[in-house]
Amino acid sequence: MTVKRMDNVGIVVEDIDAAIAFFTELGLDLEGRAPIEGDWADGVTGLRGMRVEIAMMRTPDGHSRLELSRFLAPAIAADHRAAPVNALGYLRVMFTVEDIDDTVTRLIKRGATLVGEVVQYENVYRLCYIRGPEGILIGLAQQLGQQGSREDPIKT
Repeated sequence: MTVKRMDNVGIVVEDIDAAIAFFTELGLDLEGRAPIEGDWADGVTGLRGMRVEIAMMRTPDGHSRLELSRFLAPAIAADHRAAPVNALGYLRVMFTVEDIDDTVTRLIKRGATLVGEVVQYENVYRLCYIRGPEGILIGLAQQLGQQGSREDPIKT
C-alpha cells in the first residue's frame, strides 16, 4: 500500500494568535481551533497529561494543512527557533505564491525577516527564506513561466 497524501505539517508555537495572523496574511485559512487533551491524546503523542491548543490552517487549494500547536502541558522540551537552515531535523515549509515581492512585503509588516535575499533559479522560480513568528523558517517560491504546479523543475 502507498501513501494517499500528506495530511499536515505540525509546528509548535508559543503565541498561537500571532502564528494564525501570520499564516492568514500568507493566504492560509483557519479551518478550526480546539483544545486537545485526554487519554487518546496522551496515547498518540506519548506525553502523559498532555494539554494543547491546536489551530488547523488550510492552503487555498484545500490540499495542504499546517497544524499549529501551543502546548500548555507538559513544558516545551527543546527550542529550535534559532537553528540555521543547515540544522538537522525539521527545516522549513515551502509555499508557492503568486507574487513573492508583495508576499515578502506583507509578511515583513507582520514581523517576518528575510533570510538572505530573494534569488532566481534559472527561468523557473524566484525563491527566498523568511523567518516568521517565533523564528519559524518558511520558504517562498514564485513560479515563472507556464510550469504545472506539480512538475519538478530540478529534474532533468
